[in-house]
Amino acid sequence: MIVQIYLYLQKKLSIIHCLAKKKGHTLVVGPPLALITAHIRGRLVRRKREKMKNRSVSLKFGTLNVGTMTGKSREIADVMERRRVDILCVQETRWKGSKARNIGGGYKLFYHGSDGKRNGVGVILKEEYVRNVVEVKRESDRLMCVKVEVEGEMINVVSGYAPQVGCELEEKEKFWKELDWMVESIPRRERVVIGADLNGHVGEGNRGDEEVIGRFGVRERNVEGQAVVDFAKRMEMAVVNTYFQKKEEHRVTYKSGGRSTQIDYILCRRCNLREIRDCKVVAGESVAKQHRMVVCKMTMEVTKRKRVKTEQKIKWWKLRKETCCEDFRKEVRAVLGSVEIFPDDWETTAAVMRETGRKVLGMSSGQRKEDKETWWWNEEIQESVQRKRLAKKRWDSDRTEENRLEYKERTREVKREVAKAKQKAYEELYESLETKEGEKELYRLARQRNQAGKDVQQVRLIKDREGNVITSEESVLRRWKEYFEELLNEENERESRNEEPETSRKKVDQVRKDEVRKALKRMKSGKSVGPDDIPVEVWKCLGEVAVNFLTGLFNRILETGKMPDEWRKSVLVPIHKKGDAQSCNNYRGIKLMSHTMKI
Repeated sequence: MIVQIYLYLQKKLSIIHCLAKKKGHTLVVGPPLALITAHIRGRLVRRKREKMKNRSVSLKFGTLNVGTMTGKSREIADVMERRRVDILCVQETRWKGSKARNIGGGYKLFYHGSDGKRNGVGVILKEEYVRNVVEVKRESDRLMCVKVEVEGEMINVVSGYAPQVGCELEEKEKFWKELDWMVESIPRRERVVIGADLNGHVGEGNRGDEEVIGRFGVRERNVEGQAVVDFAKRMEMAVVNTYFQKKEEHRVTYKSGGRSTQIDYILCRRCNLREIRDCKVVAGESVAKQHRMVVCKMTMEVTKRKRVKTEQKIKWWKLRKETCCEDFRKEVRAVLGSVEIFPDDWETTAAVMRETGRKVLGMSSGQRKEDKETWWWNEEIQESVQRKRLAKKRWDSDRTEENRLEYKERTREVKREVAKAKQKAYEELYESLETKEGEKELYRLARQRNQAGKDVQQVRLIKDREGNVITSEESVLRRWKEYFEELLNEENERESRNEEPETSRKKVDQVRKDEVRKALKRMKSGKSVGPDDIPVEVWKCLGEVAVNFLTGLFNRILETGKMPDEWRKSVLVPIHKKGDAQSCNNYRGIKLMSHTMKI
């Protein structure tokens, strides 16, 4: 309204200016117009500042009844990658247990099932969101929830699988009670996205239910569909895929035996419905026989956060190879010249070592490695999957017996190719593990598999003293500081000593070269470096040149009583013991110190 008044006055003012100019008068702008102008400018400046503070984040959610996850996990990851789906709720996984598992392509499945023959639900996350998992709740083999932090915003992703039409009434009521409880337990300030096979038809049209469903359902509503609508009203949710006008092919989620209907849904809070940009059914995929994937795009306005730069590190591990070790020695000799004697001061020598390491060994990217859970996924399998997808499209468009048999044969072909590729890959792996070098690899694989099976691998968010999850980086660092200050500075009762310990005033002998050689030999390789970023492998690689330098360095420290400032610093790393991974009380701290000082 104010903008319209301002534009109107501005138009009139320009006319008055023209008339005054013709008559030779000077126009003076009065206070009211000046105030309006200042107000408008102030609003525009504030809007611009708010826009600079915030940014948009887009997420693509999906839901799919897969029929079974057995033999399909890598294919589902491939579909998610092609369709750019970030988070996918899956139903009828038919996997027993409550675990997490990498399925390849940078995706991880969190699943729960009590029986390997029926039911089972899961949530698949893209790798960048796996590190942001806050909590996983597994209510039953029909219901689970994964809480994810995205740019400071909490999103609760619920995967549900409602009992079918023929199931007992008691089982249906139990499912809806559990779903009610799960949604009610989520704080109102947090977002909720439900991806579920609810086995009900909400129907076309929304008269009387406009606040929870749109007009673009399929067919008529049944009893199970009414249960969906009633749940949405109770929990103030909206059935997202009924709000977007699409052709029927992109609304039908289930096709079987000539029947086509809509029973798979994505729901969100009514207050967040405006964030949904689009929702439709993906009709061209063959990973599930009867059900089709429903996808929706959500765009959130979030506060801009500083991007944390990944820390690049020198590839010291390359010194295990003799060729790299020899190249490193040559480069050091070139820097030192013919004398092959290091400078006396530690700072200069350390700088030479680091610069030589960067030049010869290179730097790591700092990015996480993609999981190798499905290294068997080769080109032959991908081509076979493509043929199956094309056969499915032909069968959907023209349901002849010939197309049905072809699709069936292509499905069998994919299963055979996957089984053959897996068998070949595992045989090669087992052969490599039988060697002497394979023993270490076996332990590494066991640790990696154990770590991958955990819900929360890397803790970025922790809880405060009251048990509330902290999201801001400053608050997280402050909490860790508080915890370790209390832990390390706590005064414990000690027994009083009557006798003072004897002090020796004898002269300390100088460090000998043979002592340094023995100490270097005892030092273990492959350990995390301290703040100086120089591992013991550097001195082992340089051999006698390093022994001479270290002997002189240690003796100067004994004479002067002063050690390098770099050695006084250490990095405190929290190591999880057991229990809640987001509670600081379940961590112990270890200090990473200079390897050279440990010698």
